[in-house]
Parts: sequence; C-alpha cells; structure tokens
Amino acid sequence: MAAVAQPIKQKEISWDEYLNLPLTRYEIVDGEVIELPTPTLKHQDTVSKLLATLNQYTKAKSLGKVFPAPYDFVIRRQPLRTRQPDLFYISYQRVGDLNALMEQPRLEIPPDLVIEVLSPSDTYSAWRDKLHDYHALGVPEVWLVDPETHEVEVLVREERSYRSLGWFTGEEPIPSKVLPELQLTPQAVFED
Repeated sequence: MAAVAQPIKQKEISWDEYLNLPLTRYEIVDGEVIELPTPTLKHQDTVSKLLATLNQYTKAKSLGKVFPAPYDFVIRRQPLRTRQPDLFYISYQRVGDLNALMEQPRLEIPPDLVIEVLSPSDTYSAWRDKLHDYHALGVPEVWLVDPETHEVEVLVREERSYRSLGWFTGEEPIPSKVLPELQLTPQAVFED
C-alpha cells in the first residue's frame, strides 16, 4: 500500500475527466485525485517477490494471473472512487477468458485477491478506508503485508466486513481461501 499523499487537485473530477487523467500512480477518493508517492526499494522488493512467487504458482496450476500496480479498480463512479492495489490476482474461474480484459485500462469488477504492502507513512484510517472500498467492490480476500515486522495478515470477505484469519510470520503458512493449495510463508517473502 503506497503512502498517503497530499491531494494534487482540490476540485471533484468527473468520470470523463478521470478517463483523460495523465497520471499513472494515483487513487481517487470521492472525486479528489491523490497522487501516490514513489515507493521505497524495500516496498518494491516485497512486491517483486510476491509477484514472482504468485505468478509462478498460478501459472503452473493454470489458475489465473497476478498483476502489479499501477492499475485502476473503479469502486464507484459517483462520487468517483478508484483504488490501485500493489498486487491483484484474477482467476480464470472468475472471468473466463482473461485475454478479453487485457486491453482494459481499468476494471469495475473485483479481483479475487488484493495484496497491499504497507509503507511507513500509512495510517490506520487510510488502510481502513481502502478495506471498506475493497469490500464494497466485492474482493473476496485481502492480504496486508508489513515489510517492517515481516508479517502478513489475511482478511476474508464476509457479508458486512472482512474477518481476519490472523497475522502470520516466520515459517507459518499464509492461509488463503482464494489460493488454498498455495504453500507460502512470510519467511519466503521477506528473506533475501
């Protein structure tokens, strides 16, 4: 999850203005464009390791694909709200032919899994707001990855909110409802 930044635009933008935005790393919260800061190398290293591991696993099992930010998920059009998760997984089971989506510049359907990597400047309220948005979109599972503590929290969607399966560290397997056969530990994510 990228750090919270100051808005670059004060007025609320419309759907048409959004479609013509020149930025790539931003989120829109109730029409306000928030440019996301450049992530740290530690953040990017964690994202890269997760991307490589998960793509290798999902490709070997022919399950779907994992993609990195920046990529927009539209939470709602009015007032406009978008999110750019650090990583997201879309299964073939959910969308069928993923090739049909490959030319789309944004999606209004939920991915199967969202992974957010914490940055030191992230706040609880910013994370809570993102989680509410992912729930509204219908994302079945969210991972919160903390590179400072080397922990991963797994959250599964229930009717009214997410339920935490817990925080996992060291050699504890990261349990996933979306990828139940995945054998991944936080140690494997954070070791050099």
